[in-house]
Amino acid sequence: MGALVFNVTTAALMVMMFNGGLDLLGRDTLRGRRVPWTAVGLTVLALAGVATQLLWSGAMDALDDDPAKTGWWRVVTAVFMQNGGLLGGAWNIATLAAVAALADWYWGGPRTLVLFLAGILLPEHIDVLIGLGGHHSTDPRNFAGSSGATYFLGATLAAALLQRALRAHRAGIPGSHAKELLLAAGVPVLGLVLWFAQANGHGLVSCYGFVLGALALCLPGRPADGPAAVPAQPSASVSS
Repeated sequence: MGALVFNVTTAALMVMMFNGGLDLLGRDTLRGRRVPWTAVGLTVLALAGVATQLLWSGAMDALDDDPAKTGWWRVVTAVFMQNGGLLGGAWNIATLAAVAALADWYWGGPRTLVLFLAGILLPEHIDVLIGLGGHHSTDPRNFAGSSGATYFLGATLAAALLQRALRAHRAGIPGSHAKELLLAAGVPVLGLVLWFAQANGHGLVSCYGFVLGALALCLPGRPADGPAAVPAQPSASVSS
């Protein structure tokens, strides 16, 4: 029963972030957008990781992030290994593809890649900084998987949605800002609840991603506040 609750609440957090990303971009603007090549590349890497596991029996032993093993590459390669079984692996890859696409369209390819890498490299160091001792544990479920970096990336979109909703509300711009505020603010709140109630690392990394997303919005060249416009298709002209 505990595992079921863990999985359901973890999935609920992802659904919140995904819906927040859709609201941020504008649900009616997705069709006709450019190909999110950064998202495609990350998804291909995740699929290649699964193929490597299937074809090479020693892949997990060589590439996972078991703290008992040495290897500087493990913290990165482990993200593209999956150890949650068929359903867990499928969920991880599907959510990676969806969240990375939303992030690519909002942040742009380079920033999306930087934020995804931050989701790989930063959480352990932040854990140490705030006294949580790092993310490594003796639980083999934590030695591999893309979900942590995906939740981190998804939470950056929630931070962007919250900022936009707050600015629109203060400016008196019509719209469903109350819903967006609740959806965006709910991501770090639910993340903290999951961490304290279940020691669920997905919740904690979501809080980290939310904070980094808010900081990224302060950098020069940040994305526009509103949904990005989809370039209009040129209409065919009839020459006389």
